[in-house]
Amino acid sequence: MTEDPYVTHRSLLFTVAYEMLGSAADAEDVLQESWLRWADIDPAQVRDPRAYLVRIVTRQALNRLRALSRSREDYVGEWLPEPLLTSPDVAEDVELAESVSIAMLTVLETLGPAERAVFVLREVFDMPYGEIAEAIGKSAATVRQIARRAREHVAARRPRVQVDRSEQQVVVDRFLAALRTGQLQELMEVMAPDVVMIADGGGVVAAALDPIHGVAAVAELLARANRVVDALTTTAVWLNGAPAGRIEFDGEPSAVSLAVEDGRITRIYVVRNPRKLTRLDEPAELAR
Repeated sequence: MTEDPYVTHRSLLFTVAYEMLGSAADAEDVLQESWLRWADIDPAQVRDPRAYLVRIVTRQALNRLRALSRSREDYVGEWLPEPLLTSPDVAEDVELAESVSIAMLTVLETLGPAERAVFVLREVFDMPYGEIAEAIGKSAATVRQIARRAREHVAARRPRVQVDRSEQQVVVDRFLAALRTGQLQELMEVMAPDVVMIADGGGVVAAALDPIHGVAAVAELLARANRVVDALTTTAVWLNGAPAGRIEFDGEPSAVSLAVEDGRITRIYVVRNPRKLTRLDEPAELAR
């Protein structure tokens, strides 16, 4: 028997929804809603099941994104994307790895719903403008204009330097070792002078409510963590297509993703909200 197209393309559909929403939990909800709509359709009448399914998922994700906008405005502290455990294989597709990075998803969060959908479908999945137009309910000419604005917006905010994954791993290992031992000087040496740390506790666990700027302030806070908890463990993992870290403070997990330029850390993203840490035990299947 031929496998159902929904099953065949599920990894792709999850990736589309996740990149549009920045949340694995919301992406799974979108896929469930999309499956119910697909189940009501005769697949034999669909000329291109892949494109059809992407349209369904895009529309559902747009609806979800618009509904979530209010709750994210009321979110306690900084909102960061939900991290995903991934296999090192994801990094082999450089464009996919960049598109699902925490740094990029944080940039995409600054786009409006339609701009985000167009950017993801065009720049990441290379969909034709006509198909995107059908997916979001706008003309192809309008989609082209939206795509141009979205590209300019993202280009002005995205990480400037592409880092080799082996270099990233070296920096991650140095950072985790310095954090584990509470070595202030080591922490300062592995970070750029203008480093920024952003933490997401969601009001559920303790976390800085605002970004922390500058190597001295960030290093001092991180070094202090080693002294105020009874047990601090660090594990190198792959998150969102890049080397990263899983840290436990007295048994409470956190996910840490780093942006690296010229061998030093420029951004530290710390997700502590336990509701966003449910995808750290089994690698997510991502595809383009």
